[in-house]
Amino acid sequence: METINTKVKKWGNSFGIILPAEIVKHNKIKEGSNIEVRITAKNKTRAGDIFGILKGKLARDTDDLLKEVDRDFEKNE
Repeated sequence: METINTKVKKWGNSFGIILPAEIVKHNKIKEGSNIEVRITAKNKTRAGDIFGILKGKLARDTDDLLKEVDRDFEKNE
């Protein structure tokens, strides 16, 4: 079994994933092939989940901290 990381994309009213060409070739996947997909969603914690409980207890404004954390989070995606 191979493991890949891929993003879910919206296609019309559905969602889909793209399989890398090397995986398709290696596994001889063709259009109409039946494949098994195991879903493991990577849970992402938003800064608001963490800092919301600290509102009013920090020296810096919570909104500024949230923006800074979100910027760092987006850079690392």
